[in-house]
Amino acid sequence: MKTNSKRLGYIAGWLSVLINTLLFAVKYWAGTASQSVAMIADSWHTLSDSLTSIIVILGFRLAAMPPDKKHPFGHGRAESIAAIIIATLLAIVGFNFIGESITKFNTGETAQFGTTAIIIFAVSVVLKEAMAQFSSYAGKKLNSEALRADAWHHRSDAITTLVIVIGAIFGSKFYWIDSLLGFVISGMILYVTWEIMQEAVNSILGEKPNSKFESDVMKIAQSSDGHISDVHDIKTHIYGEIVEVTLHVCLPGNWQVDKAHEIAEKIEIALLEKKNIRATVHVDPEQE
Repeated sequence: MKTNSKRLGYIAGWLSVLINTLLFAVKYWAGTASQSVAMIADSWHTLSDSLTSIIVILGFRLAAMPPDKKHPFGHGRAESIAAIIIATLLAIVGFNFIGESITKFNTGETAQFGTTAIIIFAVSVVLKEAMAQFSSYAGKKLNSEALRADAWHHRSDAITTLVIVIGAIFGSKFYWIDSLLGFVISGMILYVTWEIMQEAVNSILGEKPNSKFESDVMKIAQSSDGHISDVHDIKTHIYGEIVEVTLHVCLPGNWQVDKAHEIAEKIEIALLEKKNIRATVHVDPEQE
């Protein structure tokens, strides 16, 4: 991984840690002053962003490590593991919101939403969305699952905080608004948790490559030599930035081994140069 790319990932991670920690302190103070379970819970949600960003940094550092004897395919899947940890922490936060909301509803306590608290949370919405945009940009540029997951975490916080701001405006009219906001926040967080977890788990377990990827591999392979009659059985293994592919090609059955090997090697070089794919080509004889 290039030094500039690594720097971008670290910048996104450490900015998140710094800004989220500061936002937690301010939002927690505002939530306590307002006696709002939704605001206090949202402040802890923001603090959890700092923790998950630290996990992203650690995962990113591991993913950037070169292959070694024990890990010949590199450490790219450390990012998927980091994303799973993020999703687990999100789930814990979501379920805690549910418990807090039920308690608040049963006791019938009302929150006192002040103007200062509303302004603080409104500013937080803007900052969190800006962080989500930056993490999303960095995630796409570096093809990082963990950074994309962290972007969703930022955005979920921005959305839930926005809901709180809207609810706070009408909070004085409805005693149950704070509890309702807690349930809404929980639903949003748990949905994002599912999305992040599903993507990360699928990456570790392995997925069938999409049709465009298969089509690109087939075109490159077939264009390597005019004697290739068929390309099939394409299998992909992704380890962060490292993409390993195995595929079968059909060549004339009466060819000598060295000639068939030459074509297979030619395909492997073409895939590496054009798609940065590490390929292993198996040659099948044409059926007469």
